[in-house]
Amino acid sequence: MIILKSKGEIDTMRAAGRILFGVLESLTAHVRPGISTFEVDRIAEELIRAEGGIPSFKGLYGFPASICASINEEIVHGIPNKKRVLGEGNVFTADVGVMLDGLHADSARTYAVGEVSPGAKRLLAITEESLYAGIKEARAGNHIGDVGHAVQSIAEGAGFGVVRELVGHGIGRTFHEEPQVPNYGRPKRGPVLKVGMTIAIEPMITAGDPATRTLDDKWTVVTMDGSLSAHFEHTIAVTEQGPVILTTA
Repeated sequence: MIILKSKGEIDTMRAAGRILFGVLESLTAHVRPGISTFEVDRIAEELIRAEGGIPSFKGLYGFPASICASINEEIVHGIPNKKRVLGEGNVFTADVGVMLDGLHADSARTYAVGEVSPGAKRLLAITEESLYAGIKEARAGNHIGDVGHAVQSIAEGAGFGVVRELVGHGIGRTFHEEPQVPNYGRPKRGPVLKVGMTIAIEPMITAGDPATRTLDDKWTVVTMDGSLSAHFEHTIAVTEQGPVILTTA
């Protein structure tokens, strides 16, 4: 069931999103060669709690940390670890959720660690571009398929792969709500977007084949061929004025 949100609920999600945006902005100064993903997680949790938020991911389905910390071929759900240290030329994704007054916001960003290759820079740029193309289509009267088609067109048009097994989602009082929001699709297909819907749009794009596998930790999802992956995400509200990004300043 798709749950429409009131203006008050959306305002609370926007407040959670501001906290989340501040965390991702602050991490820019910390994501550098030599820092462990455990330390990035610790910093993020401190920042969230200092602003009155609660890390949405901690304990969600049994996840042991406050952020998902994924490096290079890891697409999502990497577990922070003291032994996982960022190196020069890596790409690093922080996927973060914040709960405030019982409502959630979700956002992700892939960072360049030090100086990365031209190919990695292009992957990050195209993935972020595909996110904003999807957001542009998140208007009342459009369909979920319009959002996915926009993401897919940008990513595949640039020669990259679009992960099929992992999708965006509705979000609100429950972290994962209906509808699912794939990063591929056909225009005018799928659920109709309505005013009051809140969704997380999150392209997961690969430099190579988009096929995936899950590691033995039962969490970390990686590219089957070991190619780089990037992940950008915003939480969006569908309003009468158009799509509004909630996870920004």
